Amino acid sequence: MDIPLVVGADGSDPGLAALDWAVEEAALHGLPLRLVHGSLWERYEGRVPSFARERPAGDVLAQHIVASGAERARLRRPEVKVSTDVLPEDPVSALLSAGHEAWALVVGSRGRGELAGLTLGSVGLGVAARAACPVVVVRGGERNRRGAFGRVVVGVGDLPLCLGTVRFAFQEAEVRGSTLHAVRAWRRPAPGPEATRTADGGTSAHEERASANLDEALLQAVREHPGVDVTRTPVEGPPRQVLLEASADADLIVVGALRRRGHPGLQLGRVAHALLHHAECPVVVVPQRV
Repeated sequence: MDIPLVVGADGSDPGLAALDWAVEEAALHGLPLRLVHGSLWERYEGRVPSFARERPAGDVLAQHIVASGAERARLRRPEVKVSTDVLPEDPVSALLSAGHEAWALVVGSRGRGELAGLTLGSVGLGVAARAACPVVVVRGGERNRRGAFGRVVVGVGDLPLCLGTVRFAFQEAEVRGSTLHAVRAWRRPAPGPEATRTADGGTSAHEERASANLDEALLQAVREHPGVDVTRTPVEGPPRQVLLEASADADLIVVGALRRRGHPGLQLGRVAHALLHHAECPVVVVPQRV
């Protein structure tokens, strides 16, 4: 049985945007799509006796959300196999559970009932910071979401932890027929005795090192995906700012996040956290086990 692409279904506008993105992604990769809705209606409404004539309102709402979402997905992409589940858990726990048997998890930037001013909802943050599989938070403009730019961006970190992130980005660029823009940020060293010995303040060596790191990180993936057109750019500046700027004309941006064993809390680096809140395109967070 194929591992599915899982999307969180909640009936909100951002949730519907995530669903639309997810069904297109499933079609691209030839994956089944699983709609998951976490509902704790029984906790608040209580169990209804078996002789009751009417279904509880919470149950009706949950089933309506997944059924209407499945119909929307089938109308958009009839060739994609769609399944649904209503799990008796809170949304974050439901999606994290589903993520153990998922190719990736897809969520909207905000959910039902969350404040319109939030840059990222609590469900998206909780899932992206704890999931065992890649997580896509669908955000940004309509052109970015529908893939109008033909460009996937990957933030290249330190070896060997970035290799899973790079591999995921190459897969996305290949199935989309997009250019892959690999970015490695570097910083100008603070002025000091050593820096003053060269005309450029010692920056050329740092840029060359960043370029070499890019080449090394991409080497194996380039061999595995020879048809992908790759641009490599070492950019001076803070990684968060460099990647946020790159997201403006990207269809997707891919970054890694370290996952330390035995750490129960949220695990997102500063770069991933900033992108999830402010990127102008969908963001993929690929967990990297330490």
